[in-house]
Amino acid sequence: MAWEEPRKTGMKYRRLGNSGLHVSVFGLGGWLTFGGHVENELTFSCMKQAYDCGINFFDTAESYAGGQSEVVMGQAIKKYGWNRNDIVISTKLNWGGANGEVLVNNHGLSRKHIIEGLRASLKRLDLEYVDIVYAHRPDRLTPMEETVRAFNHVIEVKGWAMYWGTSEWSADEIAEACGIAKQLGLIPPIAEQPQYNLLHRGKVEGEFQRLYSRFGTGLTTYSPLKFGLLSGKYNDNPDTPPAGSRFAQDDNFINSFRASYYGKTEWQESIEKSIKLKTIADRLNVAQSQLSLAWCLSNPNVSAVITGASRPEQVVENCKALAVLDKLTPEVLAEIDEIVGKITPDPARQD
Repeated sequence: MAWEEPRKTGMKYRRLGNSGLHVSVFGLGGWLTFGGHVENELTFSCMKQAYDCGINFFDTAESYAGGQSEVVMGQAIKKYGWNRNDIVISTKLNWGGANGEVLVNNHGLSRKHIIEGLRASLKRLDLEYVDIVYAHRPDRLTPMEETVRAFNHVIEVKGWAMYWGTSEWSADEIAEACGIAKQLGLIPPIAEQPQYNLLHRGKVEGEFQRLYSRFGTGLTTYSPLKFGLLSGKYNDNPDTPPAGSRFAQDDNFINSFRASYYGKTEWQESIEKSIKLKTIADRLNVAQSQLSLAWCLSNPNVSAVITGASRPEQVVENCKALAVLDKLTPEVLAEIDEIVGKITPDPARQD
């Protein structure tokens, strides 16, 4: 029997933490696009382009677009007839209030919501299981042991997920969950999904340092371009969002974020840094967005960088950042640190 040669896409893959699961170094997420302002057929095209580029990791959540992100992503998987074993699908639980009439038990990380929420997510995705289910922010009203036991249950007993992780938890919370899992002989979280980019790096490079060696925690990071700011699209006219940009959209979340950030002192300081970063990108003859994406991947603790896209061409451009990695020499990285500020890890969190 002849075996087909693996696809030659140029994509790279990394193990997720100390697990045996491999994910493409770029993932495609449906946070502010899929099921929302991007039409379904365009979403399908973006996912198809990602798959053709070698991306095997697709990320969504029960709360994205009120559950519609999961619906559309599931439809794309069926539309293209992808083998389930060829792709890695993740979703997140905590803010599922939009999927129920009574909010009180339709959010959080109680045993009830983890079991019912994941079952509802699988129904929307039209899948038998997800590869990774994340705890979408901590729930400090639910005992940690209850949360750990519930995620273990949906994996070990129900088979609805292969692994579980956390998203925007503190290092202490992740360590507590891992400790409880070890004490009780349960499955610990294998990954954290934090924001990580050139302007937001303290948590990943500082607070989390001990997690990597102590627990083998992997990272699937999001917002690598910080709402497009690190793509350079706002450099020339920071006071007026260009048409089609993230900040030009009329969306409740974007509106609230824009009101607290856009045009403020932090925004102006970020623009100044972005303009300086462009000089490095120009010298390397790469797009500023590709420089920003490659920089995230230069951190060996990052298993995958979750990108967004509203057009297939954006997926292709993002994947070209792989070719920029070799250009990030120690000298270039040091120059970038001079612009954005180097993170000095807390010795108290080191092994």
